[in-house]
Formats: sequence, C-alpha cells, structure tokens
Amino acid sequence: MTIVRTRPVREFATGASGRRFARVTAVAAIVVATVATLLGTASIASAAPTSPTIERVVREGPTRYGVYVYSVAMHKTVKVQVLVPRVQSGPRPSLYMLSGLGEEDPQKSIWLLKSDAEQFFADKNVTVALPLAGNGSFYADWQRDDPKLGRYKWETFLTKELPPLIDARFDGNGRRGIAGLSMGAGSSLMLAARNPGFYRAVAAYSGCYTTTGPAGQAYVRGIVSAFGGDPDNMWGPPDDPAWSAHDVLRHSAGLRGSAVYVSTGTGRAGRYDAPGYPGNSDPTDRQVVGGAIELGSLWCTQNLQAQLAAQRIRASFHYVDPGTHSWPYWVDQLHRSWPFIRAGLSR
Repeated sequence: MTIVRTRPVREFATGASGRRFARVTAVAAIVVATVATLLGTASIASAAPTSPTIERVVREGPTRYGVYVYSVAMHKTVKVQVLVPRVQSGPRPSLYMLSGLGEEDPQKSIWLLKSDAEQFFADKNVTVALPLAGNGSFYADWQRDDPKLGRYKWETFLTKELPPLIDARFDGNGRRGIAGLSMGAGSSLMLAARNPGFYRAVAAYSGCYTTTGPAGQAYVRGIVSAFGGDPDNMWGPPDDPAWSAHDVLRHSAGLRGSAVYVSTGTGRAGRYDAPGYPGNSDPTDRQVVGGAIELGSLWCTQNLQAQLAAQRIRASFHYVDPGTHSWPYWVDQLHRSWPFIRAGLSR
C-alpha cells in the first residue's frame, strides 16, 4: 500500500486567521461591487448626449415624419412632427406651429388631428415643425422643475436646440417663422418679442398677449393650475420680474421688423357653431364657452393693436365676426394668413 504524505491544510475557514481572511474577502467583494456599480452608472451617464441631437426619424406618411430630439435643457426626448413638401426642391424656410392648452394625443400634434395642415402644406415650399409640448407649458423656460409637470425649458428648446437640427436634417435655409393658436398664439408672439429678428414671420390666432396685471396673471395661472402645475414654478410669485419679462405688450419692440399677423373672433356664434355642423357635437360649448373665451381674446388683441400702433410697429390684424374660440375658424385663419407668412419668410 502506497502512503501519500500531504502537508497539513491551514485552517483558513476557522480560527482568528480564518475570520480575518473572510472579513478581508468580504470587504474586497463589496469594494469590487461598488466600483462596478459606479462604473456602470458612469457609463449610463456618459451615454446621454451632451448636445441636442436627433435620436431617430420615423416616416409617418408621404410628407410627414416623427422626429425624436434629445433636449439637453429638459433632459428628455421630445417628439416633433415634421411636414415636408410633396416635391422638395432645394433649401427652404421652416415654420414652427404651436398648439393650445395640451395635446389630446401625446404622439400626434393637435394641428394634425383638428385641421387640414398636412394636406394644406403638401404643396408649399416650407418645412413645418410641430413640437409636442407639455401641458400648460406656455412654451417658456420655467424657473424650477414642477412636481406634476416636470422640467420645462421650451424657449431654449425652440430657439436654440431645435432649429439647427431641423435645418440640417430637412434642408433649411435659415429663415424661420412661428404660428400658434390660443395659448400657442400668445407664446408665438412672446418668443418673437423676446428673440428679436429670430422669426421673420409670426402669426397668432385667438390669443392673449399680456402676462401682468390681474387679468394677465389670472389667465396664465388658471391654465397652469388646470393641469395640476404650480404657476410659481414657472415665473415665480406675482411680483417676480419674470412675469413682466414675458409680457408681449411690454416688450413689443422686439416684434419690429418681423411680419406679424394677428386674428381673433368677436365671440359671436357663427355658422360653424350651429347645431348640425360637422364635428360640432356640443353647440352649447361652442357658443357659450367658446364665445366667452374668444371675447377675452378680442380684448387682448385690441390692446395689442393699440400698443403696436403707438410704437408704429407694422402688423396685420384680422377680426372675424362672427367667430368663437374653435377649430373651424383657426383653419380658416391658417389658410388666410399663409400668403402673409410666406411673404415674410421670403424677405
């Protein structure tokens, strides 16, 4: 019988030395795991773009694209729907179109749900960008993140991040226009007034253009609150200078040199508001609620016209009588304002 002699096995698993080794091994494992976690976190953080970028483009129709843009300012991806001409022939201007209160469909601009914009622009030599904005954002840069609505830096997105990307991807020539309805109407003029010369043409349908005074603040605060947001997170408490800084009437000089088109109804019910009109499922809502809102827009528009006239700033004002705060009138105004917008984009 062969006897194999082996060296004694040290007790690493028991005894004082064993316990020290186990502790060292456990600590080392924790350190390795922590480093791995930190490296993984760093990798994730470094994966986020450091500059605004188009993440992907999805074709949604013959002349429509879904463009997913990462906004550094808002730390998120924003969908922008883009309309292009059916026949594309060289560099062309861009028109940014802003919606009202909130999008009914988070994937489709309300302009494409409620109007014929897609068909209307198919034979126009312009790229149309339709950002899907957050509810009650007023397309502004908010001072603080809102617990309900999140981070809003829309002015930065619309004036600094998005335009270069749209021009580069869709053959832009650097000429820009902006148009909006209701909340988007006031925001269109606000963005133009705060960024003089950035937009060659501006169109506003049924908006309000003051953010100061009891009426101006009540209008803005009411809309933000309706979506569960805190208006103080937007421009601070009522006495914060930021409210005045976004008031078109107080900064109307910034509109000088742009082609400005403004329209509103008088609040009186017309043929589009009659029972039985296609799409008019609630005539009372159109005639009463829509009429009252448009009466407020009429007041705001008249004040704007007086202010621009006093400063000798040229603008084209259109009063629709009868006319309520509803889509058929805005579709009409989109069509009627296009020759004016086109001329502004061409100069």
